[in-house]
Amino acid sequence: MSASTYLAYDYPLLSVFWSMLMFFLWIMWFVLLFRVVVDIIRDDDMSGWGKTGWLVFTIVLPFLGVFVYMIARGKNMGRREAAQARAQQQAFDSYIRETAKDGGTTSSADELAKLSRIRASGDITDEEFARAKELVLSGHGAGASPGAAATSRR
Repeated sequence: MSASTYLAYDYPLLSVFWSMLMFFLWIMWFVLLFRVVVDIIRDDDMSGWGKTGWLVFTIVLPFLGVFVYMIARGKNMGRREAAQARAQQQAFDSYIRETAKDGGTTSSADELAKLSRIRASGDITDEEFARAKELVLSGHGAGASPGAAATSRR
């Protein structure tokens, strides 16, 4: 066993910092590479041939390809990302509005069916059911009948 054993004190502190810096830069490089590839793929303004050319350039010569891409098209990367985030937020907001609009309205028949189930389970009496039914049929039931049923369940 002529192989020398390296102990912790054989690896100087400056070498530890240098190794950590290299590891950090290596991770940062891959993050930049993946952001460039995703930006190339997501860009709707670029043709298919343009995307193919940039992808081949960044895959064959990754350092040069990424740096040239950042110089040539890097200024608009942030704008494209912000526009895509705005579009996603608007789509999400419109989905929420549509869902809330469709699910928020209940008809009188739905309210009466709920009241009937509550009465059948014994949570409200026949008298409370009759009062809540009158509220629903008079048009005040959407806001008043659940409150009337909730106060009677105490």
